[in-house]
Amino acid sequence: MNNTWKLKLRMILSSFLLFGLTYFIIGIVASLLGIRSYSAYMIISFISIFVEYLLGPKMVEKTMHVTYITPEQSPKIHRMVEELAQNADIPKPKVGISHTNIPNAFAFGRRQKDGRVCVTTGILNILDDEELRAVIGHEISHIKHRDMIVMTIISTIPMICYYIGWSMIYSGDDEGHAFLIGIGAFIAYAIGQLLVLFVSRIREYYADKGSIELGCKPDKLASALFKLTYGSATVNEEELKKAEGIRAFFVNDISLAKDEINDLSQLDLNRDGIISPEELQYIRDNNVKIDFTSKLGELLSTHPNMVKRVKRLSEL
Repeated sequence: MNNTWKLKLRMILSSFLLFGLTYFIIGIVASLLGIRSYSAYMIISFISIFVEYLLGPKMVEKTMHVTYITPEQSPKIHRMVEELAQNADIPKPKVGISHTNIPNAFAFGRRQKDGRVCVTTGILNILDDEELRAVIGHEISHIKHRDMIVMTIISTIPMICYYIGWSMIYSGDDEGHAFLIGIGAFIAYAIGQLLVLFVSRIREYYADKGSIELGCKPDKLASALFKLTYGSATVNEEELKKAEGIRAFFVNDISLAKDEINDLSQLDLNRDGIISPEELQYIRDNNVKIDFTSKLGELLSTHPNMVKRVKRLSEL
């Protein structure tokens, strides 16, 4: 797909920076424990990431209560996935249902041949067929770009720094070296999280564009994003917390849905709950307003600001 090399370059650079952070922290900890082999630091870092890479899909399945379905059980969804996978020139992913009221969809897996596309029970109640197809096209694009593999790996790196930080601070080291290392690990965790969030936001723009390149309509994806934001805002807090750990895999940032509603209201001109082609054209030709709080919140979000995403869709 056009310009995906920019996405790949950003993912590669961010991955190197994140791995460098992990290597640095593990190196300091290993040195404190008397291990002074640089190769040992590298091996420990790779093993930590590789284990998470292997376990990642199972963790997503368990967290989101995924059940894989057959074409007989859901012919419509399987047909959409198969057609879009053919358009993307990738193997047909496994198709699953996530048993949650959060209206959303997500893609994950270790490689293209291992790709899985899941929709939640909540999304099936609010989108029409073309909107659902556009969302699935977005998820198929993640598999096409292989960015869900990178996200599976790099999202674990800050967590390694996080666990090292806690273990060092409470290690009982009388000289205080472990405490300082722990503080350093938490700083590395914060930097790593910002890098992961940056990569996550960038990949969403490419997946939106990828959905359109696979034949889905910009207004249908925009309308779906609009509905998903409003739908996420009505889900109870307890259910949202359960899915917090994998929100980067979703179509929108479920934790920011309530905050984005005010900005989104300016997009639905006739207040009918959808974004029509005419409304999308109006958005393209006119400025949209995003308040300061929303701009600040985007920096700590797994996804771009929803108004900005719809504005970009209007330009396609």
